[in-house]
Amino acid sequence: MKVCLVTGGMGFIGSNFIRYLLDSDTELKVINVDKLTYAGNPENLKDIEEKHIDQYKFYKADICDFKAVDEIILKNDVDYIINFAAGSHVDRSINNPSLFCDTNISGTISLLDSAKKNKIKKFLQISTDEVYGSLNFNDAPFTENHQLAPNSPYSASKASADLLVRSYYKSFNLPVNITRCSNNYGPYQFPEKLIPLMINNALNNKGLPVYGKGINVRDWLHVKDHCKAILKV
Repeated sequence: MKVCLVTGGMGFIGSNFIRYLLDSDTELKVINVDKLTYAGNPENLKDIEEKHIDQYKFYKADICDFKAVDEIILKNDVDYIINFAAGSHVDRSINNPSLFCDTNISGTISLLDSAKKNKIKKFLQISTDEVYGSLNFNDAPFTENHQLAPNSPYSASKASADLLVRSYYKSFNLPVNITRCSNNYGPYQFPEKLIPLMINNALNNKGLPVYGKGINVRDWLHVKDHCKAILKV
């Protein structure tokens, strides 16, 4: 039986991915590691332990704690690591950049070191298109060949983590992939985010918040489509 360790699995995208993964493959086991910060909500997977009792296990742990992470990986004979764990709130990163660097950079190094030590079959880094910066209205869409140009401590920390992941492939031949997705929407998302906020306001006859002059363009992807893509990778 394949064993996948998912970090940040109590978050919005991570919890959706765990659900999709367990529904897609009965011949695997999912180990969920989450520190349960503001971004993690145990209610997202409340039913999973009973529904998939032999396939799912949760550990409350900090990915920055190498010893804890390494023990979990060794104990469960992990084959694959999918790293969703990250501080992802741009405004919070502006107020406390060092906190985001701790999780997004130091935490990634901790996972990479354990992956290298335990000869993990693949390390998948879930990143963001925000590492490329911003586009002007008439610019062509980003591709993976675009230069990194992060505009916030959050996106800078994610870009740094991506480069570290790449370096472990180049330096240690660790099998890795990095995905950089656009904005997601869907189940278990915080209600403060734009799509659920707009829907809730519209349903309750409240005004729809507009940023600036309302001419900004954002790209959105349903979280289930994102999960399908991650599983393909």
